Amino acid sequence: MEARPYTPAPIAGRETIAEGADMRVRILTLAKGECIPWHYHSEITDHFVCLEGPMVVETRAPRAEYRLEPGGRCDVGPKIAHYVHGLDDGPCKFLIVQGVGVYDNVPVGGEHPQKQAG
Repeated sequence: MEARPYTPAPIAGRETIAEGADMRVRILTLAKGECIPWHYHSEITDHFVCLEGPMVVETRAPRAEYRLEPGGRCDVGPKIAHYVHGLDDGPCKFLIVQGVGVYDNVPVGGEHPQKQAG
């Protein structure tokens, strides 16, 4: 079975600040109702800094929920599935530093409980 190429989630904005072989710095903007779906990275750590929010970073194994106000920070290490969205599906904007290592994005099945078809 051939691996599918990674297609980024459609979001309001992506601005690359810096990018190298083993690190990337971006500003991501999520409009109302947008999210970064469940995924993990094999090598890199995601370092989140909320610029406009509030925003939420959820993780599995370990299960955690980080609610970030502007200036708030959290890190998600390699191989930890995570999901990013605005609080109550509102808009948010955040700086993300990704590294050190080779970037990948491995989708994880399942949606946020509020978004599951019912």
